[in-house]
Amino acid sequence: MIKRTLCFSNPAYLSMKNGQLVVRLERQGDMPERQTTIPIEDIGMVVLDCQQITLTHGLMAALLDNNASVITCNERHMPVGLMLPLEGHTVQSERFQDQLSASLPLRKQLWQQTVQQKILNQAAVLREMRHAETGNMQQWATAVKSGDSGNLEGRAAAYYWSQMFPDAEETFTRDREGVYPNSLFNYGYAVLRAVIARALVSSGLLPTLGIHHHNRYNAYCLADDIMEPYRPYVDKLVVQTIERRNHHRHKTLPTHCTHPRSAYQWPAKPAHGGGKPDHSLVGTLFCRGSTQNNVSRDVMDRFSEYRIMWLLVFFDLPTDTKKERKAATDFRKHLLADGFTMFQFSIYVRHCASRENADVHLKRVRTMIPQYGQVGCLTITDKQFADIELYNCQKEVPPNAPGQQLELF
Repeated sequence: MIKRTLCFSNPAYLSMKNGQLVVRLERQGDMPERQTTIPIEDIGMVVLDCQQITLTHGLMAALLDNNASVITCNERHMPVGLMLPLEGHTVQSERFQDQLSASLPLRKQLWQQTVQQKILNQAAVLREMRHAETGNMQQWATAVKSGDSGNLEGRAAAYYWSQMFPDAEETFTRDREGVYPNSLFNYGYAVLRAVIARALVSSGLLPTLGIHHHNRYNAYCLADDIMEPYRPYVDKLVVQTIERRNHHRHKTLPTHCTHPRSAYQWPAKPAHGGGKPDHSLVGTLFCRGSTQNNVSRDVMDRFSEYRIMWLLVFFDLPTDTKKERKAATDFRKHLLADGFTMFQFSIYVRHCASRENADVHLKRVRTMIPQYGQVGCLTITDKQFADIELYNCQKEVPPNAPGQQLELF
């Protein structure tokens, strides 16, 4: 399932009510005090990047109970802590035993596959971002032996970083304590590590038992192993961030956008030269300007427009008596508490990450239906939702934007 990531960089008070995360932002300057709610079951990660954030114990317990990870940052805005649930899977003990009994040859073979995929991903990023020659990296990937006894990972990394910043005054060296932009890579890797650790816990695996990393002071050895092939995705985002900053400094704008966009951002103009704008969720995950965006295209293929669903609820409820008005009001409140947003009067819509997730919310709607009135439910794919046309006095208008997958506070 696609989970939402919340990043809090300003003072806020976080609490829980009716299964919802209640965000209360304090008044700052001309900005009034604001409050919003987010379904906890839709949250995958919470990043606390401000020293003036207060959250309740009930909220922390609810987040962990829904398998969400909580990242805390220090005064330098660098992640320093990670909170994960203790029990993330029903057969967790059995899988722990499988990890402990894994043989050395098996762990070496798994590390071989990990290194091979990491080198291939590095080559893909180099081709896209720097148009560099990657034939040698392709050859190194196929030549990786069990356990990477030839250290081809290090050889590929040396070439990779030398080509990633070819115009730098000094040769860039990737070092955790190194100069800029190493700090950007550190931040991205820390968030990626938390994502992988959360996925491991939800799969019933112990993040401490790695297949290659085995530092006695490292509590996330397996997460460090699994995240290796995904590091190039972070590298790509960092390079794009640096390029956008350089463009801004020189008062120039890029000719086209190739960086990932936050989900649910409705394009104001057609993504292509003409025709109808793409309002689908997957269509807005990434800009369509680049035809060479191989890494982004792979992600888009996984998050299929026919896999993501939208659940629409239509209702016509009587409001003649006081009891009927209360039942209709309670029904709308229950829909809002379950993460629905008002699409039109008596029409509420909710984004669902999968068919299974849509079925869960459909069952909840069935339990909310009042005694009198008519209620209809419709489940459509993200592709079908993109074909919706809205008109206001014969003028076509874009749909209202639901909550983003990545939200900054």
